[in-house]
Amino acid sequence: MQIDKTNISEQNQQLLKKHQQRFDFINNETDDVEAVLQKLIEFQVAIPSWALGTGGTRFARFSGGGEPRNLEEKIEDIGLLHKLNQSSGAISLHIPWDIPRNTANIKALAAQHGLVFDAMNSNTFQDQSGQELSYKFGSMQHTDKAVRQQAIEHNIEVIRHGEALGSKSLTVWLSDGSCFPGQLNFRKAFQNTLDSLKQVYAALPQDWKMFVEYKAFEPNFYSTTVGDWGQSFLYASKLGEKAYTLVDLGHHLPNANIEQIVSLLLMEGKLGGFHFNDSKYGDDDLTVGSVKPYQLFLIFNELVEGMDARAMNHAGDLGWMIDASHNVKDPLEDLLQSVEAIMISYAQALIVDRKELSDAQQRNDVVAAQEVLQKAYRTDVRAIVAEARLRSGGVLNPLQVFRNLKVREHLIKERGTKTVATGL
Repeated sequence: MQIDKTNISEQNQQLLKKHQQRFDFINNETDDVEAVLQKLIEFQVAIPSWALGTGGTRFARFSGGGEPRNLEEKIEDIGLLHKLNQSSGAISLHIPWDIPRNTANIKALAAQHGLVFDAMNSNTFQDQSGQELSYKFGSMQHTDKAVRQQAIEHNIEVIRHGEALGSKSLTVWLSDGSCFPGQLNFRKAFQNTLDSLKQVYAALPQDWKMFVEYKAFEPNFYSTTVGDWGQSFLYASKLGEKAYTLVDLGHHLPNANIEQIVSLLLMEGKLGGFHFNDSKYGDDDLTVGSVKPYQLFLIFNELVEGMDARAMNHAGDLGWMIDASHNVKDPLEDLLQSVEAIMISYAQALIVDRKELSDAQQRNDVVAAQEVLQKAYRTDVRAIVAEARLRSGGVLNPLQVFRNLKVREHLIKERGTKTVATGL
């Protein structure tokens, strides 16, 4: 399905008068709106190829129909999202689910939709068809050197695919760990993993980054070999300057202070990027900002403060990616909601009065510091975010337009009801 400029113009025209009223109000109430708008226009969030179809749980998966049947259709779907919000200009691929059959054609198709290739993601958490050795008891931590070598070679293959597509980073998420006490030796598991990662790191092109992702539990429930930010930071520090920690918002135990983690990793120059989602307990596939929107704002508050302290480019110096996939929403609607939540929290963090906050902190004025943050959080910045979309050529209300144009109905008509978009 194609959305053209005429569709966008017609849809925007219906909303333009009310939008202008709202934008004029927030523009008069807020300092430096033009600077905020420019940062929002530049900010892009990568869409993961695996989030374009229905996900599932350990028990069931309920397809919604019209899911992309191949990499080409996944790119087309992200192109649709980007056409609407102008903030989804990158795709993050998963190998081996998304191995291009013709790299040149895939690059051309992505460029046609205004997309670039973000981080490449390897998969050693499941056995693939025809795979010689099993990852049942781990991959890079495995007691068998041959299994570890298989995982190393897969990650190097992922790098090669990424080079051909123009990507500049590799995300390594390992499900390695143990389910029962005594199942493995923690020290040896760590050392095996580090040695394996070193071999992958050695294969990185000079201008690439390696993101080491962590997760507190699942699928292993007693121990995880990269179980928290400290372990990831330890691996990244031992690997070298091209290795960084990747923070997935849902990969923490309940009530973890993620904003403090972010601040310290930025301070040490070891924060590589984000997988955005949300979590109520220990799940990590919920729509961004759907459960803990204030936490998302507080995280962005630390990101903006920390990036500015290091004179970093907000849009390009960190990797911004969504990582979500579940059963009950239209995947494209979910992604539109997630990107919107990210942009809102980012905009709110940009309008925090940094001087006033710093002064309150210096005076130990706890009440004043809270007021500064909550003033920004309680500011309705949706008109600013919409204005950034409008100036970029997107639509004022992406979700409403998605439904008005009956995008899902068109996709089901084109692709059918029984398609499966992921390798799960």
